[in-house]
Amino acid sequence: MISAEHIKKTFGDREVLRDISFRIPRGEIFGLLGPSGAGKTTLIKILTGQLAATSGQASILDTRAEKLTMSQRREIGIMMDEFGLYGRLSCYDNLKVFALLYGIDRREIRKTLAAVGLSGSEKAPVEKLSKGMKNRLRLARAFLTNPRILFLDEPTAGLDPATAEEIHALLLERKRLGATVFLTTHNMTEAEKLCDRIALLDKGHILESGSPQEVCRRYNRLKQILVHLSDERDISFPAVPASAPEISALLAEGTVETIHSSEPNLESVFMELTGSKLNG
Repeated sequence: MISAEHIKKTFGDREVLRDISFRIPRGEIFGLLGPSGAGKTTLIKILTGQLAATSGQASILDTRAEKLTMSQRREIGIMMDEFGLYGRLSCYDNLKVFALLYGIDRREIRKTLAAVGLSGSEKAPVEKLSKGMKNRLRLARAFLTNPRILFLDEPTAGLDPATAEEIHALLLERKRLGATVFLTTHNMTEAEKLCDRIALLDKGHILESGSPQEVCRRYNRLKQILVHLSDERDISFPAVPASAPEISALLAEGTVETIHSSEPNLESVFMELTGSKLNG
């Protein structure tokens, strides 16, 4: 559904993206993780044909991104923070503009607003909406054509946990319906929850890729089993068969509260690879 082959992008003498390659199949949520300035938004613009790559090739629906037809563009929904909403127009009228552009039946507007939890705000002017409601409206605009592919740039940035959770549920529902989702984020918890595969991007270069679990397992240097006991003690055991009798004895005593393996999270992996935090 989406492919990138050796994409490079420079602005003057500044290299923003360097040799980016990946393929994303139908029905997958793919997460591009990296801090602000890593090149995530630039890559979305190239993949969606808004910006030309310096070299390499981006394709969507087996078509080069810069040659997408209008009918193919209807199959693609894009949510980016910089895509401004019309502040003086209502939620309904904002979507009406895009419905007219794409020749969509206006009855779909109310259905789409209801799908993102804005059915009670159809007449509300956008300038009066909270950040969370504006994000919902941007999602509604991305969903309006019932696209096969969604590009979402930091869709939950700055939102409270409850609102972010509701947006996560919307994205998982789109995946269930067969949509392919390209998601950029610097929120490792979000990526671990939503993404089938991720790529870690830093300074325009992909450092690692795979499922979140695979990436974390690759950097499990300690290979320990961590046991927390009811008396608040924490005990670590090497992850080898010889540790089994001691762990079993603790379980038999009924003093074990939690057992965890020692894989790092994505934040820890990113710090090991770059020396800096993923968030921010």
